[in-house]
Amino acid sequence: MRWWTTLACSIFVAACARQSDADAVRAAIMEISRATEAHQSADVLARVSDDFAGNTGEVDRAQLANLLRMQLLANRSIGVRLGGIDVDMSGERATARFDVTLTDASGRWFAERSTTLHFVTGWRRERGAWRCYNASWEQKP
Repeated sequence: MRWWTTLACSIFVAACARQSDADAVRAAIMEISRATEAHQSADVLARVSDDFAGNTGEVDRAQLANLLRMQLLANRSIGVRLGGIDVDMSGERATARFDVTLTDASGRWFAERSTTLHFVTGWRRERGAWRCYNASWEQKP
């Protein structure tokens, strides 16, 4: 019985340990990844600020939402593979850089059934959660 007590205490301590801000940003990016694979556009957009600006203002939050919905409807199977996520903290803001390989079993979304994009994203804490307020991306050769 004693080892159960030790295990329970270990789980409790791990659950109570405060997550670093950088790890919280990484977790938010991983949530977006899982939500994309699960075709849950609302869960993706929950991590995006209302004033989002993508690719130097070319894409706002509404355009991002429409693009996301269009791709999720057009593709039954989307795979998302994240590379390492590098996070630089600056007070209540963060910059995260990472690569994402996206795959589509239907072959309609991506020219060669997969593509790798490099992202640079800006994050800030809003209402207690980290949300992406800007992003730029480009296809890797």
